[in-house]
Amino acid sequence: MRLHDTPQSGNGYKVRLLLTRLNIPFERVLYDIDKGETRTAEFLARVNPNGRVPVLEIAPDFLLAESNAILWYLAEGTPFLADDRRRRAETLQWLFFEQYSHEPNIATPRYWITHRVLDPLREAQLPGKTEQGYAALGVLERRLEGHPFLVGDRYGIADIALYAYTHVAGEGGFDLGRFPALRRWLARVAAEPRHVVIE
Repeated sequence: MRLHDTPQSGNGYKVRLLLTRLNIPFERVLYDIDKGETRTAEFLARVNPNGRVPVLEIAPDFLLAESNAILWYLAEGTPFLADDRRRRAETLQWLFFEQYSHEPNIATPRYWITHRVLDPLREAQLPGKTEQGYAALGVLERRLEGHPFLVGDRYGIADIALYAYTHVAGEGGFDLGRFPALRRWLARVAAEPRHVVIE
């Protein structure tokens, strides 16, 4: 398998983490998104017409985009995705939450700050992003106050998806000290076997 990825991407990190946990060998092809390397005509034609990474190249004619779709594909038939219908639906619920409420408000400020692209327009948007990011972290905190993991009390792809940008939320200006249950969960995820770190 070949993973089309970019350094520091939480979305790419999710996929690398699960591939490593599943002991699936993969080649990594890196792109510099700040230089527009995922917007070239060749990339758009061959890798992803949406111009984004990660993309998992499973076969020459099978390239799968969207990090959470990749997680679902890889986790099928493994302990990281339950067979039970309810647990599968709950997993999807957290994956959708991650992309709709969590990632846009936590990963985006992190990107703006770490890539030094916080221009006046983004500065004006930052308070709203921060407020919504804290709201998303609050949702996680309330769930994790009574559960060791997000779905079925066992480590799965919902945890992987949400761990990716949560554990580096401080780089986007978020204070995780306000969320003790969430911090305990972060430590549990980091203690899992064959854990890898984000770049």
